[in-house]
Amino acid sequence: MIAITLPDGSRREFDQPVTVAEVAASIGPGLAKAALAGKVDGRLVDTSFRIERDAALEIVTDKHPDALEVVRHSTAHLLAQAVQRLHPGAQVTIGPVIDNGFYYDFAYERPFTPEDLPAIEEEMKRIAAEGLPVSRTVKSRDEATKFFRDMGEEYKAQIIESIPADEELSLYSQGEFTDLCRGPHVPSTDKLRSFKLMKVAGAYWRGDHNNQMLSRIYGTAWLNDKDLKAYLRQIEEAEKRDHRRIAKQQDLFHLQEEAPGLVFWHPKGWSVWQVVEQYMRKVYRDTGYGEVRCPQILDVELWKKSGHWDNYQDNMFFTESEKRTYALKPMNCPGHVQVFRQGLHSYRDLPIRYGEFGACHRNEPSGALHGILRVRGFTQDDGHVFCTDGQVEAEVTAFHAQAMKVYADFGFTDVKVKLALRPEPRMGDDATWDKAEEALRAALRAAGVEWEELPGEGAFYGPKIEYHLKDAIGRTWQLGTMQVDFMMPARLGAEYVDEHSQKRHPVMLHRAIVGSMERFIGILIEHHAGVWPAWLAPVQAVVMNITDAQADWADEVRKTLTNQGFRVESDLRNEKIGYKIREHTLQRVPYLLVVGDREKDNGMVAVRTRGGEDLGTMSVADFAARLGTEAL
Repeated sequence: MIAITLPDGSRREFDQPVTVAEVAASIGPGLAKAALAGKVDGRLVDTSFRIERDAALEIVTDKHPDALEVVRHSTAHLLAQAVQRLHPGAQVTIGPVIDNGFYYDFAYERPFTPEDLPAIEEEMKRIAAEGLPVSRTVKSRDEATKFFRDMGEEYKAQIIESIPADEELSLYSQGEFTDLCRGPHVPSTDKLRSFKLMKVAGAYWRGDHNNQMLSRIYGTAWLNDKDLKAYLRQIEEAEKRDHRRIAKQQDLFHLQEEAPGLVFWHPKGWSVWQVVEQYMRKVYRDTGYGEVRCPQILDVELWKKSGHWDNYQDNMFFTESEKRTYALKPMNCPGHVQVFRQGLHSYRDLPIRYGEFGACHRNEPSGALHGILRVRGFTQDDGHVFCTDGQVEAEVTAFHAQAMKVYADFGFTDVKVKLALRPEPRMGDDATWDKAEEALRAALRAAGVEWEELPGEGAFYGPKIEYHLKDAIGRTWQLGTMQVDFMMPARLGAEYVDEHSQKRHPVMLHRAIVGSMERFIGILIEHHAGVWPAWLAPVQAVVMNITDAQADWADEVRKTLTNQGFRVESDLRNEKIGYKIREHTLQRVPYLLVVGDREKDNGMVAVRTRGGEDLGTMSVADFAARLGTEAL
């Protein structure tokens, strides 16, 4: 007898092995029809999976959190089948699920183009309507290699040859199409209804530029048409908000091929940077952090001691001088440990908090670079706290309050907290990781925070709390982190003297609120769509004259406001005032100050907002007071 325990605690017994689909059918025909997959003892499986012993079972329908991954995985196979139907001879390589969809790489006699996508998508719809059953078979590595080589799928054969010889491989078939895949997949193609192909790109085979260039087709898939349409609307809105487009319109920064992944900041963009940096600098001061500055380049021996060499060297830039090898820092933490090590610290000195706007470099693949959201050179609002075990909870809860205030001030009110747990590979033993993970859980409980746990996603030296912010169009961005580290201080010789006059290693907390300044500013641009809050705007006001007779007064107003610390420009061009207003409205300048003869004679300005609201005339002092109230 086999007992199946369902999520509601009820049990069903069967006198022989039973498939997930059969269990669903025993509960009711509606569930049998809705079943997309199953979850047996926490493992995601096909509905054809045979349960041969007592087990806990979840039936995965479109209401289940894992349903979307199964649908997207299956839709990738739908894409590959459609391509091969329309373009015989096209070879399939890999087709993983990614955020919001999937892609598949193809080797073909010519690159695929955007013009190919409509026909491929229509063929996908036809295959879906056919309701082809999806079946799984198992082969040995050698059998699978021969199978695909006989089909002319050389790329797939190469993938299989890199797999250990004793490993059995699963193959999934639907109609005439078969592919190597771990699965699981939906039981039939008619379960796939809501999808769209998005774009075509080039991708080197196995990411190596020495290999053949393949065609990568990206798609998105959802559980229903409503979700698909909502996503497509979000994509359309995201294109309007693209930080690179707005940066060009507002003259904020640019990137160029001679410096891939590095940013050229223009005066207006750098003024936004300075507002963010000075705001965060005040957070440092108000919360007891001493600001430090550490070298950009350090001997690789230090990176070996810290553990970065073993876990991170592929992402580091190197240089040499006088037969010594140095690395540009990818992180700031080892430098901060060196500052802590200068001088003898007592337990009474702890916690010691260091903050740095630390410039870092990481050798990101060129294909992963994206505007200022993914770069090779970036600056972090990085901080490290050296404390005792007993101080961890208070420091983490205080940091949480700081972070939530910062996010609210920048306009983010929907924030989710996640806890990233031990990865592979990692430093340290399980006991140390148990202690570190529980320390963060205790701090989150003390802060009254609900959180989601992410197994395997921590840093190699410690678990971390992550802050995920939802923007104005519903996208989620991971920003701040708080990481507890029991290992790096010991590896780098950081010590303090405890109350028993014994030397001990402090706990090191790694914290950042906005993370990469570049990325954060890119997110701010897209969140606000370039319509900056007045306190953040690169230009807070523009003073415009109606005729040349008011040019001197307009420029005097600009100077007066600039001397008070506001970011103000004057537009004295010999253009009609309506033209000037339209132009600066399109530039999303918060306030437009118009001066004619009456304003000049009375020492006033006529104030308009970028939204077209007429605030009337006011003195320069009154306008300065109004603008000042919008500062944080």
